[in-house]
Amino acid sequence: MKRIIVTGGAGFIGSALVRYIIDHTGDEVCVLDKLTYAGNPENLAAVSASPRFRFEQADICNVEAVNRIFSSFRPTNVMHLAAESHVDRSIDGPQEFIMTNVVGTGIMLESARRYYSSLTDAEKQNFRFHHISTDEVYGALGKEGLFHETTPYDPSSPYSASKASADHLVRAWGRTFKLPVLVTNCSNNYGPYHFPEKLIPLMILHALSGMELPIYGKGDQIRDWLYVDDHARALYLVSDRGKPGETYNIGGNSEKTNLEVVHTICSLLDRYSPRPDGKSYACQIVHVTDRPGHDARYAIDASKIAGELGWKPLESFESGIEKTVRWYLENKDSWCARVLNGEYRMERLGSGK
Repeated sequence: MKRIIVTGGAGFIGSALVRYIIDHTGDEVCVLDKLTYAGNPENLAAVSASPRFRFEQADICNVEAVNRIFSSFRPTNVMHLAAESHVDRSIDGPQEFIMTNVVGTGIMLESARRYYSSLTDAEKQNFRFHHISTDEVYGALGKEGLFHETTPYDPSSPYSASKASADHLVRAWGRTFKLPVLVTNCSNNYGPYHFPEKLIPLMILHALSGMELPIYGKGDQIRDWLYVDDHARALYLVSDRGKPGETYNIGGNSEKTNLEVVHTICSLLDRYSPRPDGKSYACQIVHVTDRPGHDARYAIDASKIAGELGWKPLESFESGIEKTVRWYLENKDSWCARVLNGEYRMERLGSGK
């Protein structure tokens, strides 16, 4: 049985991971989350009553709090997901991304190093620090090719630059201090409980509210889409069986343009929640000025994790997006309404002005 600290465990991907661990393993989990606008305890409601679940509201930049949690929980694994993650927000306010994603990761690494040095040799053999990152650190691809684990870093946005910095810190702690680290870089996630500043939930809720569906530029930017529960399985597998010092890319094998994604959402909403006037939701699509520095294409080669650890996605984009749309329809008046009851009003961010 493992004892796993999950930072950012009340967020979108983190909560999917926590739900997976509680539902499918016998491991104990301690969620460490600051509960910023994107962290939501409701995301963990389904597992919060488990005796194997513990929650700590804390900031990864708070050294004393992080050290206390390491000492009291005594983890075998750290899965570090806490991060500011929205590219548009990083354009409007990059300093917060540097603090959380770079400084916060450095604090987590130093706390882990101090804790690791106190372990017995047998305990050290089982300890892992797993840093969860993004494919955006690699920059943009042309029309052909895929991101590999050895692709040089070339980040375009303050967000991706901050994640690239964190990745480098993690590998440096592994090499210099012999901390047993793992890094994973994933493609675009989607699924239930996704905060509605991101493309898919934003388009669903905009459509249902009768609002315009704003597409950056021509909408020809290509992303590889990964269903969040598939990602959660992959993360646990890497933390459990991955080789320390290694990097694993995790992708969904589902390349789509942003415009294709939005048209698919409109078609599903046309089927499950038709507009009163009988028109397609696609009539709400508008094209707006593109995001500054918008990367044209991301695509992941996930053959390493498939070959070495036996993982592959279970959801196609078609099956995953249908599940996602139906979840938002079923939770529009509950989870979605409560999320939109705060400061966020689905406004445009990241204009660079």
